[in-house]
Amino acid sequence: MSAGSRAVEMTARRYFATLNSVVNTALGPRPARSASGRAMSPSRAALLETLQAQPDPTSLQALVTMTGLHANTVREHLDALIRRGLVTREQAPPSGRGRPGWLYRATHRGGEPERPEYAGLAATLAAVVTRTSPDPARDARAAGADWGRRLAQDAGAPDAPGPEAARRQVGRIFEQMGFEPESEDDGDATTMRLTRCPLLEAAHQNREVVCSVHLGIAEGAMEVYGEDGSGSELVPFAEPGACLLHLRPAPR
Repeated sequence: MSAGSRAVEMTARRYFATLNSVVNTALGPRPARSASGRAMSPSRAALLETLQAQPDPTSLQALVTMTGLHANTVREHLDALIRRGLVTREQAPPSGRGRPGWLYRATHRGGEPERPEYAGLAATLAAVVTRTSPDPARDARAAGADWGRRLAQDAGAPDAPGPEAARRQVGRIFEQMGFEPESEDDGDATTMRLTRCPLLEAAHQNREVVCSVHLGIAEGAMEVYGEDGSGSELVPFAEPGACLLHLRPAPR
C-alpha cells in the first residue's frame, strides 16, 4: 500500500473512531435513515452510513477495517450501492507499480434528511404551537393522538387480540416512521428504545412539542386497537443512543 493510500485510510479510521465516540456517548437517538437506507439489509445500510460519515473518498481496505466485514462482502455491498446510485467510485491516484485501486464516496452525507423541507416545516409548526398555545405539550400530544389514529387505521389490525399484540403493532408503526425501535415486554407494559428520530433537529430545538407529538401517536394508535395507552410515557434523550417510550395503561 502506498504512503498516500495509508494516509487516506488512517484519516478515515481516525474520523470514524471519533464519530463512534460521539455517537456512543451522546444522549438520545441518531437521525433517521433515509427510506433508501431502511430498504436494505442491516450490514449494507451500516456500510452506507459509514461511507456517509467520511469526509473524503475511502478505500475498500479502510471500509473493511472500519466495518469488520469481509472484503468480498464489502465489495458486494459497494457494487449494489453503486447500482442504486447511492455510492460512486473513482480511481485512486497512481502510486508505484500496479493498477490504482478504487476509492468510494456516498452520494450524500449522513444526517442530511431526505426531505429537509419536512423537517423544517415540523420545526416551524412546533415553534408556532409553543408561542400560541397555553399548554403546548398537551395540544401537541392531542395532535399526535389524531395522527396516531390515522396511522393505526392505515396499518390495520394487530395480528392477534390483546394488549401485547397491540403494542407490537405500535412498534411496527414506529418502525415504518423511521424510529428503528428496540422493544422489550414486561408484563402489561412495553419499553421501546427509539434509536433513530426522523425529526431529531426539531426535537433538539423544541423537545416539549415534538416529543409530545410522538407520545400522542403511540396513545392514539393504542386507542384504535382497543387498548389503554393513557399511562404511556416518552423520556426524550434518556440514554446514549436512544429515547425511551414506555407503553402502558393508566395506573390502577
